[in-house]
Amino acid sequence: MNKTIKDPSLLDAFIPIVSLIIMMGGAVYLFADDSSYGPNQIALLLGTGLAAIIGMKNGHRWKDIEAGIIKGISMSLGACLILLAVGSLIGTWMLSGTVPTLIYYGLQLLNPSFFYAATCLICAVVAMSIGSSWTTAATVGVALMGVSTGMDMSAAVTAGAVVSGAYFGDKISPLSETTNLAPAVAGTDLFEHIRYMLWTTIPSFIIALILFVIVGFSEVKTASVERIEQMQQLLGDSFHIGWHLLIPLVVLLTLAVRKMPAFPAVSIGALLGGLWAVIFQGDVVASLALDSDSQGIGALKVVWTALFAGVSFSTPDENLNALLSRGGMSSMLNTIWLIICAMSFGAVLERVGLLKRAVGIILHGAKSAGDMISRTILTCIGTNLVTADQYMSIVMPGRMYKKEFEKRGLNQLNLSRSLEDGGTLTSPLIPWNTCGAYMQGVLMVHPFEYIFYTFFNVINPILAVIYAYLGIKILRLEPPFQPVEKEEERT
Repeated sequence: MNKTIKDPSLLDAFIPIVSLIIMMGGAVYLFADDSSYGPNQIALLLGTGLAAIIGMKNGHRWKDIEAGIIKGISMSLGACLILLAVGSLIGTWMLSGTVPTLIYYGLQLLNPSFFYAATCLICAVVAMSIGSSWTTAATVGVALMGVSTGMDMSAAVTAGAVVSGAYFGDKISPLSETTNLAPAVAGTDLFEHIRYMLWTTIPSFIIALILFVIVGFSEVKTASVERIEQMQQLLGDSFHIGWHLLIPLVVLLTLAVRKMPAFPAVSIGALLGGLWAVIFQGDVVASLALDSDSQGIGALKVVWTALFAGVSFSTPDENLNALLSRGGMSSMLNTIWLIICAMSFGAVLERVGLLKRAVGIILHGAKSAGDMISRTILTCIGTNLVTADQYMSIVMPGRMYKKEFEKRGLNQLNLSRSLEDGGTLTSPLIPWNTCGAYMQGVLMVHPFEYIFYTFFNVINPILAVIYAYLGIKILRLEPPFQPVEKEEERT
């Protein structure tokens, strides 16, 4: 006989969420920057257990809760595969000289005063072209982080500029998954959705670029020229530098533009990087091979190692060593661990109804367009926090609020834009979110460090709320509104 399932109380819903916040705060306080390497995962698993206990108290069976966890984790497996491929890509692109070449030319072309703004703009153009913030950060973003090291620029500000630019381009690109997902959930046209987003997106991006210019000019770098020349000399001594080494990047971007899925595209880029290393960086590969191995076997083992464990270089400059000695699938395992724990927590909250109960209270008392849009954005941020998944932060609020927008005479374009303003843009700011964990794994900067400099990601949701309360570009349905019941019958 099945046990009756009770609806969770508001207290039930907030106990695991508040407990997780307290535990996460404790992890950061006790372990500081190391909190993402185990302490946060334990906090998430304890929160998962607490949510499961509350669910069983209300009549849910462990078997069903476990099925929810498995389903939640399975949703993140695509991201985990991409992470593993990106780890291999970084390893072979370091070995092949692709990333060092990007850094070398970047040091030549970029002016320190405009570096942050240029970084943001470059990442925006690349992400808009390929529709992927992740691929942009793993390729051009990694190289620009290296350029910032060569110029003695701030790693946190550079990471903020990379994230800002990458997510601007991703947000308005018709090739982006989230840009297609938001209008699909809200029931709007893709290109109408993009055009409507421009009203909040373009002003936010312009403000971000101005702030990056101000920050760049405010930093005094007296040793920049000398440091740049030193870094270029070290790169030239350690690698063969040439434009032909950028072909793996061109191939990857071409595959992305042609809409090849990210995992095979990045995997091809990683394998091509390994081939380029053997062909063009023979001296580097030979220096990393064991003396006891033959030339062919030694080269194979070095490339193979770069794919799973990355590379390690020894130059006279410790900062350059730290920059270049990285990559490999193993470097992404901690990030995958964090994603699995976070997805487990969010999956249990959703399966036992705690998330729906917690989010439902947000709509209570919402009357104006400003109330609806601001609460939608807050719901997206909250969903990013508790489910740790960017797609969930778009799908769940979109499903919940679609009818509510219609009841209040608000065009669904208001909803689709709000889903992106609140869901897409805030995901990389949360360390345990799949996007935040990914950006930390690739850029090697903690989200709590770069969050203060992701000007675009922070300004855009705020500007969207201001627009909503001022009534700027709020589209309304022509009265009389289509009754929800009839709409359901028709569909």
